[in-house]
Amino acid sequence: MNWKMGSRCLSKITKTAVKLSSLNGTPPNPGTEVLERECCFGDSIFVGLRRHFRSDTDADLSRDFLAKLWVADRKMERSREKRRTKRNAVKSKNPPADSFNDSGLLGRWFSGSAVREEKPYYDQGKPILHQPPISESVSGCLEPASKEEVQVAPFLARSNLLITRDIEWANLVLGFEQENRYAVVDVCYPQSPVGFIREQSNVIARQLLRLRRPFVADITDAMGNELFRVRRPFWWINSSIYAEVNGKEIGVVHKRWHLWRRVYDLYLGNKQFAVVENPGFWNWTFTLKDINGEVLAQIDRDWRGFGFEIFTDAGQYVIRFGSTDPSSKTGPAKMIQELEVTHPLTLSERAVAVALAISLDNDYFSRHGGWGIPFVAVGE
Repeated sequence: MNWKMGSRCLSKITKTAVKLSSLNGTPPNPGTEVLERECCFGDSIFVGLRRHFRSDTDADLSRDFLAKLWVADRKMERSREKRRTKRNAVKSKNPPADSFNDSGLLGRWFSGSAVREEKPYYDQGKPILHQPPISESVSGCLEPASKEEVQVAPFLARSNLLITRDIEWANLVLGFEQENRYAVVDVCYPQSPVGFIREQSNVIARQLLRLRRPFVADITDAMGNELFRVRRPFWWINSSIYAEVNGKEIGVVHKRWHLWRRVYDLYLGNKQFAVVENPGFWNWTFTLKDINGEVLAQIDRDWRGFGFEIFTDAGQYVIRFGSTDPSSKTGPAKMIQELEVTHPLTLSERAVAVALAISLDNDYFSRHGGWGIPFVAVGE
């Protein structure tokens, strides 16, 4: 194998030398041109070249001649590389017709398609998250009525949302209050989250004010694009939390003081559309009702186990928006028994309901740091 490679290399050098000689104005005599090669395989390879340009002269190849030979060979390589680059550029500008049938292009054109993007070479071992398809048809009450609702539709056009809070190890072990983080999953597509919720607050305010601290929480989709945010200012007796899209307030939740009941009023703009009246104590179901007492949605705080509930803040909440029209459900959502509601909430009202779930977690189910029980604030 080495002998064959050496033969090809010597043949290439010989052809280049002939071309160089023709460029210098001293073309070799074809009848008297001789090439002698000696190869020794082992620790070293010695190659001797000798060329007779005249029948009556016998000159060895000088060092300058070999340098010129090397320069000419490099020029030929650059010329071939340029031609190869031009051919590739022409091919990329004129792709074949079959390439338009690629699933990646179709997936980008049609938003309903679930497409898996190719991973870059430096990120082959890391999973790439994708936004699961919506589980409810965006029509009727769910049809976006503004650009703000269009933005939140991929996150809220779902009949059920599961919100899970991460474990805060510094808070568990040291009593150091950390920023709250949540993962949001559509129960119809549990393989991948539909979004994340992350608190942004001042570290000193978290340690001093604890549950009464002001904060802003960003709600993003699975790829990290911000959809809307909730803002909760400092409070002393009754808390409030606002839902905002691109800096525009779309709704608010006000807590109403009661000795043992948990009462919340939900507003869309200046108009109240729902109320929550939980009997308190050990009841962990919060039902949203309209002015006539009809059910609109429901938020359940799930029991995750003795260890989770006693020692951590990692609560889990299920928001059931329900459905009145079975034909509006798509995909696996058709197999899930939904909450019966009088009419489904709009996308803006659902954003306010998500803000309510975050407020419930901070008002009643968050520990004050260090060891303790998460529901010690039942009568707060």
